[in-house]
Amino acid sequence: MKSDHFTVSIEEAREIILNMIKPLGFENVSIIEAYNRVLYEDIVSNIMLPPLDDSAMDGYAVIADDTKGATKDNPIILNVIGEIQAGFSSRNLKVVNGTAIRIMTGAHIPEGADAVVKFEDTEEDKGFVKLFREATRYEHYRFAGESIKKGDCVLQKGDRLNSADVGILASLNHNRVKVYKQPSVSIISTGDELADIGDEIQFGQIRNVNAYTLSSEVRKYGIIPHYLGIVKDNPEDTKTIFLEALKSDVVISTGGVSMGRYDFVKEIYKDLDIEVKFEWIKVKQGRPCTFGTKKDTLIFGLPGNPVSTLTSFIQFVRPALLCLMGAKRIKKPVVNAILEEDINKKPGRAYLLRGYFTIKNNEFYVSTTGNQKSSVLRSMSDANCLIRIPEDVTKMRAGERATIELIEHGEI
Repeated sequence: MKSDHFTVSIEEAREIILNMIKPLGFENVSIIEAYNRVLYEDIVSNIMLPPLDDSAMDGYAVIADDTKGATKDNPIILNVIGEIQAGFSSRNLKVVNGTAIRIMTGAHIPEGADAVVKFEDTEEDKGFVKLFREATRYEHYRFAGESIKKGDCVLQKGDRLNSADVGILASLNHNRVKVYKQPSVSIISTGDELADIGDEIQFGQIRNVNAYTLSSEVRKYGIIPHYLGIVKDNPEDTKTIFLEALKSDVVISTGGVSMGRYDFVKEIYKDLDIEVKFEWIKVKQGRPCTFGTKKDTLIFGLPGNPVSTLTSFIQFVRPALLCLMGAKRIKKPVVNAILEEDINKKPGRAYLLRGYFTIKNNEFYVSTTGNQKSSVLRSMSDANCLIRIPEDVTKMRAGERATIELIEHGEI
């Protein structure tokens, strides 16, 4: 018999988990290694970018008024008095009426110029340039500080760094940056029925899938998991491998948490003084899902069926890892979508169905990805969202709106 005291909703489970978490400390890393890491402190610029007014195009720096009336058939002709390359000084050059200076992208705009005409709209010959179109004032002109002003907070504590963020750090001359430490994660597969990749499979056995799907999910967040292998269905082996796993910040095991005769994981929790916070979640897929703690270590006992394992990871382990990493954005986007098929379910549990959404005429549409049994991993492989059906709903018809979670989208 399962205890109602340890049965919670999806929302209650997530709240219990997140309330147990304190972000880890920080470390100083090279920006080359900073991608996907979470900032430990705000980044405030002590310079402005660009540092000077500069050109957004290869072309000619001119006075906009000098170009009035220029057309393909009636070009304006200006005297070319010099050239400025990016990275070189323009201090000795000045544009006056009737003149132009050849300029490259990123080069400092010379004194007197207030526009740039790109090369494609010109033709130069023997020191003179024909302009075939008018330039507006400040066309292709980038102002000093247009991108970043001195004193701007350009990146915030809790931001997960993407490639553009790393570029900003480089532009501000940051060689190293403070980021939150990443949690150590141990992964355990349980069950006599499992055969690992490369092992000869015996009658009645199945391949160990969960270790590899979970390792892939953990690596999405820049964490290198420690896979401890398959533990057979006996208490001694299970206890030994859990003792090793508890050296990590996070332990993720799969299987062994249901009501089966050989499900020993919960028994080991008691032996190791792991404080269990819940054992069951009112959801399909992923009802037998256990969460506990020992000191600062978080222990997740996920169900053994492959789809249930992945949906449980997405709903509960993923946000926990992000919180440990100090991330301020931990939620997947949720939108309403028009169902393209009928859905029937039993009351009492929320459903998380694998779905595929498309966008038509600015509307989200969604359908399931076929067989929704918890063992059919193909349905998860084909999915780009989870369709959420509330506990008390038993029927939804095609054309009604359902809530979907965009699992392939970044966190918001």
